[in-house]
Amino acid sequence: MQRRTLLKTGAALALATPALSQAATTVTLKFHTFMASQSNVWQNMHKVWMDKVSKESGGRIQFEAYPAMQLGGSPAQLYDQAKDGVVDIIWTIPGYTAGRFARIEVFELPFMMSNAEATSRACWEFMQTMAFEEFKDTQVLALQVHGPGVLHTKNKQIKTAADLKGLKMRGPTRQVTKMLGYLGAIPVGMPLPAIPDALSKGTIDGAVLPWEVVPSVKVQELTRFHSQFEPASGALYTATFVMAMNKAKYQSLPPELRQIIDNNSGLQTSGWLGRTQQAGDDAGRQAALARGNTIYTIGPADAQEFKRKASLVEVQWVQDMNQRGLDGQQLLSTARNLIAKHSKLAAEPAPATPPVKTKLKKT
Repeated sequence: MQRRTLLKTGAALALATPALSQAATTVTLKFHTFMASQSNVWQNMHKVWMDKVSKESGGRIQFEAYPAMQLGGSPAQLYDQAKDGVVDIIWTIPGYTAGRFARIEVFELPFMMSNAEATSRACWEFMQTMAFEEFKDTQVLALQVHGPGVLHTKNKQIKTAADLKGLKMRGPTRQVTKMLGYLGAIPVGMPLPAIPDALSKGTIDGAVLPWEVVPSVKVQELTRFHSQFEPASGALYTATFVMAMNKAKYQSLPPELRQIIDNNSGLQTSGWLGRTQQAGDDAGRQAALARGNTIYTIGPADAQEFKRKASLVEVQWVQDMNQRGLDGQQLLSTARNLIAKHSKLAAEPAPATPPVKTKLKKT
């Protein structure tokens, strides 16, 4: 009798061991990006996201955090680093690899947006319904955009589109560099980390950037003039960002840890990232003012000339999509409708009190 009891106890322990082992599993994920450690994005988005995931997992998900390309490679290689399992999670600009993520470029077209949170939510929904194929090689955690793009120049204030003629201006992606070309500038494509050196050496006369990233690359120290648009005119441009995870790593996580990642992914996380990034715009603007730089706001009349010249980018993008066997106009209309939808939702006031759940009577 005693032997039988011992055997049963041993068998029960043996069956429980894998479950106990799984419950105790701790996973360390490598997070890699090109953003500097002092940037708004790293401090208020990436670190906050990692801390939240770690806390919600009870410490079972840990991170090795690598800003500023500390693990090597270039910003354009980050997506493949996640795809190939060199790292576990990345955050980068898909447009750094020109033409590879062509459908999602619709959000980078001139004057498409003004609110980063609403457009980031639209971007996530668009990817899920219209551009999933482009990102199928990874587990996409979030898609977002930054706040309105601004013109920053060393020696000349930009007040009209004509003022850009002949200036060497940095752009982040192929759609933005096309736009700069149509506006009369000499477009120079380069990733964010290369900007300070290019401005210092005179390789470029200026750059387009959102306000929030300006302090992290010291653009307020390397330029003297800044030109922004009134919110009613829309944004000159924005860039699309992706936070993606190695698919095999994601699938290897225990179900409860996958759920933690899922809870911090998707529509809400995309919107939060966009909102947080645009919230950093004022600090960047203040940094320029503190240096005594000149900030000029381009009025509606002059904005129309920018829009007229830049509209050729949109026409070309639709044609490019059509040549790829896609319906370019449908993709453009879908993106615009999603931005309008999420902008309207963002503008709706929250209910004063939580909705009351009505209990159904049994019949």
